[in-house]
Amino acid sequence: MIHCLQFLVEPAKNFTVKLKESRKKAKDEKREPLDESQEFIMNLAKDLSRVCQMSEVLEHITSCEDVWPTLTCRAFVLEWASLLESKKRPLQTDGWPEKNDWKELALSNEQDIESAKRLIMTWIKDLRAQPEQSVWPGEQVVMVLEDLEKQWRRGRVPTLQSAMELIFWTLLTKELDKETIPQQWLIWKQKSQKIGATPYIPQTVWDWICNAAVEVTLDLDTANPDLLISADEKRMRCGFDRQDVPNYHQRFDGWWCAVGTEGFGLGRRYWEVDVGEMDWRLGVAKESALRKGFKSLNTNTGFLTLRLERGVELKALTVPFTALPESLIPRKVGVYLDYEHGQVSFYDAERHSHIYTYNERFDEKLFPLFGTVEIVSDLVIRSPGDRGNCLCLWG
Repeated sequence: MIHCLQFLVEPAKNFTVKLKESRKKAKDEKREPLDESQEFIMNLAKDLSRVCQMSEVLEHITSCEDVWPTLTCRAFVLEWASLLESKKRPLQTDGWPEKNDWKELALSNEQDIESAKRLIMTWIKDLRAQPEQSVWPGEQVVMVLEDLEKQWRRGRVPTLQSAMELIFWTLLTKELDKETIPQQWLIWKQKSQKIGATPYIPQTVWDWICNAAVEVTLDLDTANPDLLISADEKRMRCGFDRQDVPNYHQRFDGWWCAVGTEGFGLGRRYWEVDVGEMDWRLGVAKESALRKGFKSLNTNTGFLTLRLERGVELKALTVPFTALPESLIPRKVGVYLDYEHGQVSFYDAERHSHIYTYNERFDEKLFPLFGTVEIVSDLVIRSPGDRGNCLCLWG
C-alpha cells in the first residue's frame, strides 16, 4: 500500500515543482529589461550585501523581485552621491546636502547622473577591498531590516529603498554606535529630504520617537477669544460668540490659535493631535514670535507649522509656502521636536509615515502651536500612551 501511495505522491511533487518553475519562467519572460539606473542599483545591492552581515533582504533587489522605478533609482544615486561628496561624516550636519525633492533633480541631464555614479563607484572600490561578511550591522539594524522586509511583502512599502539606505548608512558610518544607526539614519533622511522622507518609519524607530512623548495642555491665556477650550485644556474648536477675556500680550487676537503651557529649549519632545478634516494648523512658535493681528504665521515671523486649508490644501508655511501632496494629508498628526539637531518633524501617526521636516538652528524656547476654525470637529491633543477615544470633557 505504501509503495502504491509513493507511486502517486512522487509524480504529484514533480508536477508541483515543474508548475512553480513554469510560473517563474513566465513571470521572468514578462519582465521588462532593466535600464542602466536599475542595473546600477541591482549591482550596488550585491556589493553592499557581500560585505554586510544579515543583509539577505537585498536579495530581493539583486534577484529583480524588487525593481524600483527608474526615477527612484536616479534620485537614490544623486542623493547618496551628494552625501559622499560632502566629505563629512553624517554627525557633522553642516555638510549634509539639503533638497526638497530628489526625484525632481533626477530629471536632470545624464551628465549629472553619470558623475554621481562615478562618485559612488569610487567608494565601492574601497568597499570591495573588505572581506566578505566582515561588517556586523548591530541588533537594532537587523530588527529594522526584518520589519522593512515584512512591510514590503505586505505591500505596505512600495520598494526596499529604506533597507538599502540603512545598509549603505551602516557601511558608511562604521564608527557610530551601532544601536543608534536607525535613529541617525532617520535624522539624516529628514535633513536630506524634507517632504515625505520615508513612507514607513520602522517600528523600533517609531518607538524611539514616541519615547519622547510629553503631556501638552493649552495655555488659556494665549487662546484666541473665539476659541472654546475644554476643561482638561486638551481640546479646542471655534465658538459662535467671542469671549470676554483679558487682552494679554501673549494672546492671539487675530488667527484662531493657542500655544501650549510649556516651552521647550532642549532635548526631544513628541506629541500627537487628532485633527479635523477641513482646517487646522500645527507646529511650534518661537518664544519671541508676535501673536497679535493677522500677520502671516510663517518662518519669517517665528512659526514652524503645517496648515490644512479647505480639506485638500496641505502646506508647510515657509516663505514662500511649500505645497505638499494631498496623499500626505493625515487625520492624526505626530509632532516631533529634536532641539539639538534643529528639527521639527510632522508624521502621519496612524501610518507611521513622514510628512515634512523643518531644519533650523534653535536659540530660544519653542512652544507647541495649535489652530483651527472648525466649529463642529474638535482638535484634540492626546496624552502620552492614549490611543483610544476620549470622552468629551467640556466644562
